[in-house]
Order: sequence, then C-alpha cells, then structure tokens
Amino acid sequence: MDALIILSIIAFWFCIILFLKHYWSYLRSKKAVLDHVSEVTEIDPFEKKERKRNRRADLFQKFTKYADDFSDLGQRINFFSENHSVTEWLRKSGNPLNLSVERFQGLKILLFLVGLFGGILSLIIGFPFSQYILTLAPILGYFLPIILIRREAKKRQEQLRIDLPDFLDTVGTSVQAGVSLDHALKEVIRHFDGPIREEFSRFNQEIELGVPREKAYRELLKRNDNQEFQSLIKALIQGLNLGVPVAKTFQIQSEDMRQIQQEKVKELASKASPKVTLVTTFLIAPVSILIIAGLMIMNMIMGDNGLSNLF
Repeated sequence: MDALIILSIIAFWFCIILFLKHYWSYLRSKKAVLDHVSEVTEIDPFEKKERKRNRRADLFQKFTKYADDFSDLGQRINFFSENHSVTEWLRKSGNPLNLSVERFQGLKILLFLVGLFGGILSLIIGFPFSQYILTLAPILGYFLPIILIRREAKKRQEQLRIDLPDFLDTVGTSVQAGVSLDHALKEVIRHFDGPIREEFSRFNQEIELGVPREKAYRELLKRNDNQEFQSLIKALIQGLNLGVPVAKTFQIQSEDMRQIQQEKVKELASKASPKVTLVTTFLIAPVSILIIAGLMIMNMIMGDNGLSNLF
C-alpha cells in the first residue's frame, strides 16, 4: 500500500511537470504566431497590452468608487500627500489606473478604515500580535497608495532612461535618411513599449491636434523629471529656436546618454566592491574558519591518533 501511494505521488508530480513543459511550449508557439501575424498584417503588437491595461484600470475604478465618499476628508488630512504632490506623482507615473487626485486622496482614507476594521476584527477574534495589527494596519493602509504611486513614478522614469538611447539612435538614423521627425516618431514608437511609447504617442497626438511644437515639448518636460529626458527635450527646444538640424541633436544626445550610462555602471561596480568585502569578512570567512576548526577538533577526537583511541 505504501509503495502504491509513493508511485501515485511520483506520477502526480511527473504529470504536473509534463503539463508545465507543454504549456510553456504552447505559450512560446502562440507568441511566435502572434508576432508573425502582426508583422504580416502590420498590426501593432502592443495594442493587446494597451487593452489589457485599460481593462485593469476599469476594474480598479469599479472597486475604488467608494473612495470618492472620503475624498474631501482625504484632502483635509493630507499628511505626506498634498494635492500638488499627488498631481505630480500621478503625472510622472503615467497614471496607469486612471486615478484622479480626489479619488487618490479618498483611497488612502478608505484603506485606513479597512486596516482599522481589520485590526479590530483580529483583536476580537484573538489573533496573535493583534494589538500590533490594530496599530500598524491603519498606518499601512494610509501610506500604501503613497508608497506604490511614488515607486511607480520612480520605476517609470528609470525605464525611460534605459530605453532612451536606443530610441534616439533609431529616430536619428531615420531622420538622417530623409524621413521627417513626426513620421519617424510614429514609425519608431511602434517598436517600443512603456513610457517612451506613451509619451511620444501623446506628443504626436498633440501635434496632430494643432498644439504648437514648443508647447508640446514643454508638456513632455512637465510629465517627466528624468535628467536625460529633460536634456533631450531642452536640446530639441533649443534646436527648434536656433534652427539646429534634428538629426545632429539626436546623435549628440544619444552619445552623451550612453556615456552617462557607462559612468553609472562603473559607479555601481565601484560601490559593489566594499559590499562584497563586507559579506566575505563577516559571513564567509567566519563560516570557513568554523568549518576548518570543526574538522581539526573532530580529527583530534576521532582520528587514528585521536583522544578516543587513548581510552
């Protein structure tokens, strides 16, 4: 009976592994087919991601509609989350969930109340550490939206910095080949995802609606505080006013950004060396010494000429 149970368990896990293998193969094949179809039919491969992001935002809006009832209270209780700061965070994060400032302010109060209710419930039921839960859960509920939106803004600006050199190289090459800047931007952003695509898609839409180019550039500056991106847009504004060729501007900015990235990598590498030394000194070296000392003690006690043989 025990052997049958063991064989059943082995067969179960074998089937799970086999299922995961075939499912992974299916996903890879599906991705290859979708990529091929998008290339043949010239369908934007990122439209599906955009629709999925919009569905997630709509679902989030339905779940957080009750936060509007606390928006006035949230705007009065604005510790670490004043309205102008929240507006800036939402703008720099790309506002992926289509939150308004009022709903954000109400959401932190709603989560505070949810945390308070959860802490009281845990205290009534008698969960371990319920008194700490009662204290920390409301605080966590209040600060959770602030932490998440600030982290998303920082992550988005960092992704913008990473994608920018490749984007500049591609656009600069297209412009040097004789393509207009607007047409080059439309074609190049089809092959990028993330903040680069979002920002320049919005820029193209503003230009098509008749917004002056310099004003559209300044709107890009307001939505992003990444230094490399700010340097690029300011150079484009200056080139627009002075008549400097756009292709030259993109080439110079791309070279400068790659140089900055190389310097940052070197800086991170230099900071990693003391950390490795610290870990080696306080973790690896003591453990190695203890292992060697333990082997020596075992040899003294249990070896051929050890203490155990004397008795």
